[in-house]
Amino acid sequence: MGIEAGSGQTVAVFGAYGHTGRFVVAQLLERGFVPVLSGRDAGRLGELAAAYGPGLDVRPASVDDAASLDRALAGTAAVINCAGPFATTAAPVIEAALRAGIPYVDVAAEIEANADTFAHFTDRARAAGAVIVPAMAFYGGLGDLLVTAAMGDWTTADEAHIAYGLNSWHPTPGTREAGRISGERRNGRRVRHTNGRLEYHSDALPTLKWPFPDPMGTRAVIGEFTMADVVTIPSHLAIPEVRTYMTVEAAGDLAAPDTPAPSAVDEHGRSDQTFLVDVVVRSGDTERHAVARGQDIYAVTAPLAVEAVHRVLTGRTRTVGVASAGEIFDASDLLRALAPHISVEVEVEVEAGQ
Repeated sequence: MGIEAGSGQTVAVFGAYGHTGRFVVAQLLERGFVPVLSGRDAGRLGELAAAYGPGLDVRPASVDDAASLDRALAGTAAVINCAGPFATTAAPVIEAALRAGIPYVDVAAEIEANADTFAHFTDRARAAGAVIVPAMAFYGGLGDLLVTAAMGDWTTADEAHIAYGLNSWHPTPGTREAGRISGERRNGRRVRHTNGRLEYHSDALPTLKWPFPDPMGTRAVIGEFTMADVVTIPSHLAIPEVRTYMTVEAAGDLAAPDTPAPSAVDEHGRSDQTFLVDVVVRSGDTERHAVARGQDIYAVTAPLAVEAVHRVLTGRTRTVGVASAGEIFDASDLLRALAPHISVEVEVEVEAGQ
C-alpha cells in the first residue's frame, strides 16, 4: 500500500460490528493498528472481538451517554465513526473526540449530517487545532479526491460531474435507515447543489445516458441522484455546479424494499458488486477527467478511512478543523496509496464534447 504500518497505535471504531465497521476493523489490523471496538451492543462487540482471538479491547458506549463515549476513546490515538445514522451519532462522537483531544474520521454518506458537521464544528475545531474529517468513504470522500485530483492546477471550475457506475447495489440495513432519516429531514424532497448552494426540490429525477469508459460503456443513469459529494467538494473547491449520477440498475436495487443486504463472495468478505466512478470537471470549453474502479463500495470505504487516520497521525495533512478528504490531504498521492483497493486514472485535459 506504499505507507508504513500503524506501529501499534490504538484507534477506536464506533459501530465496529456493523457491516462497514467490520471492514474498518480488519483494515486497521492489516495496517498495524490496534482497533478498540465500541458501539451500543456489548454482545455483538464481544462476538466480533472473539472472532479475532484474545487481545482486542471491547468498550460499549452509547451516543446518549457522554461518559461512556469518553471511556471508549480514553487513551486512543483517533476514532473512526462507522455507526449510522450519522444524523444521530456524528455530533456526540465528535464532541467526545474534542474532549479527548484526538482526530475524528467518519464514513457518513448522509448529506444533511455532513453539512451539519461543517456548520456546527468548523469554528470550534479550527480554534482547537483539531482534525475532523467527515464522509471519508466511497460517497463523499472518493468523489472529492477524484475531483480534486482532476482539478490539478485549476483554482475554479464551472461544473463537476460524478457518475457512479455500479453494477448493483445491495444496501445494508444502515444504508436503508440513513436514507429513511434523510428523507424525513427533507420532507420527501430531493436535494441538489446548484448556483453554489444546496437546493431542495420535488421535481422528478431525469434519466439520461452517461458515456462511461470501457468496458462499461454508455449506460442509462439517474440524473441528480445526489450523494455526499455535494457537501464535500464545495466545502473547499470553487465549483458552483456539482452533479452526481447513478446507474439505473443500482438506483432500482436501492429503491426496491426486498433487495437483500450484500453477501460475501471472497475471503475478504467483499460482495460481487463492482463500481466505476467517472469524474468530469469542466471549465469553459475544457474538461479534465478522473476514473476509479474497484469492488464493493462498503469494503472500499475501509482503506479510505484508515488511510485518512494514518495520514493525520503522521502529520501528512494540509489544514486543521473540519475538512474534507480533498482539502486536508494530497488527493493524487492518497489515491495512489489506495492501490490495490482502487484503480485510479487521472487524464489530461480535453476539449469539451470530444
